[in-house]
This record gives sequence, structure tokens and C-alpha cells, in this order.
Amino acid sequence: MEKIVSNKNNLQVIHEDNHLIVVNKRVGDIVQGDKTGDKPLSDVVKEYIKDKYNKPGEVFLGVVHRLDRPTTGIVVFARTSKALSRMNELFSNRATQKTYWAVVKNKPVKSQDKLVHYIKRNEKNNTSKAHLNEVPDSKLASLEYKIIKELTNYTALEIELHTGRHHQIRAQLAAIGSPIKGDLKYGFDRSNPDGGIHLHARKLSFTHPVSKEAITIIAPTPDDVIWKAV
Repeated sequence: MEKIVSNKNNLQVIHEDNHLIVVNKRVGDIVQGDKTGDKPLSDVVKEYIKDKYNKPGEVFLGVVHRLDRPTTGIVVFARTSKALSRMNELFSNRATQKTYWAVVKNKPVKSQDKLVHYIKRNEKNNTSKAHLNEVPDSKLASLEYKIIKELTNYTALEIELHTGRHHQIRAQLAAIGSPIKGDLKYGFDRSNPDGGIHLHARKLSFTHPVSKEAITIIAPTPDDVIWKAV
């Protein structure tokens, strides 16, 4: 299941069946079209399906969830409307298990902890702020982290996400003084050469929306020196 299929679109397909297709998103890919006008990952996946299966006409592809543009890792798309509605339900009911890896500056005080904040989004500058107490228009955000490796200048964390708020991991780690490597928006002092950040959607577990089998998908980390050290 975790076998990677690359193709002419430089797409990393890590799971594929009649109802779902899961790809390993690269830095800079946008999942869905936005105001930038850049070609979204959804279009690339549609082209891949059309090409591979010789499909005439329009290819159906549903966007189940998104990842921030500078983030890498697992993105799930639905190939049928049945799968899309059921996957949307799984995600909204938090019936999925999401694991992320992050490389941060400033080792957290505790080797493992549960972080609970209230996240307030700022639409104007597309950021979120994590508050310890509830503020107007904020949403409860929760995650658990543990240190998985200490590097020379950084610390690698494994994160179990309980809620899916805007920029949640980035804002919560910044709030405890451990911004993610490369994340200028949230207090890291310099950007990564590729414009990305060291946040990777590593693992996703869920019940298949149609076959009902237990699925666990793991996305290999990007090919760079820091991730290799992790």
C-alpha cells in the first residue's frame, strides 16, 4: 500500500483504488485552485487518472481535505461521489487518525505533552494565533506531541492531531516557543531554500469508505538533509 508510483507529472501516488487516490504532496503544491492561478494538485491528479485509464471526457475528483502550500505529505482525493461524501463525513467526525512530523527550533520544555489552545484566524494576513483562553471567534484546538529525535540544531516531533484548525500545528508550536523550521509566518528566523517548512503529514489511518477495511498510509519524507537525519 505504501508503494510509490511516480509518473510523467512527477506525482507521487502512495495509494490507489477504485474510490480513492492518495498522493505525497511536495513543497509548493496547492491542493485546490486559488487566486494565484497556479495549477493545483487536483488538476495534476485528474490528468494522471485520465492518462492512466484512458478516460474520455471529464474525470471526477473530489478534494477531501487540504494541506498548507509549504507543507508536505499525505493528501487524499476521492474518485467517486460516494467516497467523497463518506470521506468528508469521516474527516468532519474526526474518525481519522492523523500523524505529522515537524522539525522545530527550540526544544520543547516537555518531551511529550498535550497542547490545548483557542485558535483565532486572521483572514487579512492568512495566519492564526493560538490563545490559552477563549477569545471571540476562536475555535478549540488540540494536539499531542512527543520528541522523536534530537538533532544538532533542531528537534523532531511526532504530532497526533485531534482537531483540524487553520494553521493549527504551526500556531500551537509557535505558541510554546518552538516554531517549525522555515516557517517565517510563525517566528522562525529564516526561510528554507525551497520556500517550504519542515512539517510533513506522515501517517493517516481510517476505515475505507466503501470496502470498510482498515487503511493506514505512510508518506515518505522529502529528500533533504534534515529529514534524512530524522
